[in-house]
Amino acid sequence: MIIIRPIQTSDYDSLHRIAIESGHGFTSLPVNEGLLKKRIAHSEDSFNKDVSQPGNEGYLFVMEDTDTGEVVGTSGIEAAVGLDDAFYHYHLGKVVHNSRELGIYNTVETLSLCNDYTGASEICTLFLGEKHRKNNNGRFLSRCRFLFMAEHNERFAETVIAEMRGISDEEGRSPFWNWLEEHFFSMDFPTADYLTGIGKKVFIAELMPKHPIYVSLLSKDAQKVINEVHPKTLPALRLLEAEGFARRGYVDIFDGGPTVESQTATVKTIRNSNSYQVIIGDIDSSDNYIICNTKIANFRAVQAPVSLRATAEQVVISASIAEALQVNEGDFVRLVQN
Repeated sequence: MIIIRPIQTSDYDSLHRIAIESGHGFTSLPVNEGLLKKRIAHSEDSFNKDVSQPGNEGYLFVMEDTDTGEVVGTSGIEAAVGLDDAFYHYHLGKVVHNSRELGIYNTVETLSLCNDYTGASEICTLFLGEKHRKNNNGRFLSRCRFLFMAEHNERFAETVIAEMRGISDEEGRSPFWNWLEEHFFSMDFPTADYLTGIGKKVFIAELMPKHPIYVSLLSKDAQKVINEVHPKTLPALRLLEAEGFARRGYVDIFDGGPTVESQTATVKTIRNSNSYQVIIGDIDSSDNYIICNTKIANFRAVQAPVSLRATAEQVVISASIAEALQVNEGDFVRLVQN
């Protein structure tokens, strides 16, 4: 059975393997033992922490194949970004150069460094091993985070964002970063990406141009990739767009990839999810749902067919699903149709 649960210290080897598999541009999982272990410890602390409003908590989930005990994927949520370290983006804007006397009117795109998303929640660190990219596992791994947010909404901000990986090649070269490197940084993209991933972000403020950059001054290759998504990230973007996320003109400062956002309460999975009381019994339906328990440190989520008794706000689940979710008859679960 495939389940999703909070990460544990014993999952380090699996997380390290996932960090290697994810490749360049996956900033939130640097291939660094100390940082990965710190990320796991921080997640365990966050799941066990009493919270009344979002702070610097970070929740990391793993997908486990219980038949083999193998961890096959991961996804995460940052409760509120930018509270400890500045959280940078470029905002795409416009400047108009107009002369009535000469009859000239030119609109020029600009990139302005900003911290506009400070305090927003962020969904992040979504990665699924290739051999398990089937049976809606990718959708499940992404959407289960929203069930957790819906059940524990006091832990998250009113706005939720996701940074989409931008264009880079197999060697980690980013056309957008190449221009910045040439003019401002003298540091290749994998190095800058890695330093950001391990928390060393002060160089951004020290070296990044403080004034708006005219997009037309960038190289043609750099201009082409602004607000564009890495091919491997397109499925994740489509999932989020289906949830109601949209671009608002913010892009990553390293690879130019888009950031998408939504009001947390209007995310489709959150809006359409509901709580039901558990009845354990035989299932007479093939309708598939994503189901989670209402726990925090012992959070569990699965995909399974259920029988809804919507009028009575009850749901019939099998004994094996109840065991996987660690729930008993009479407990409550939250679910949404898959």
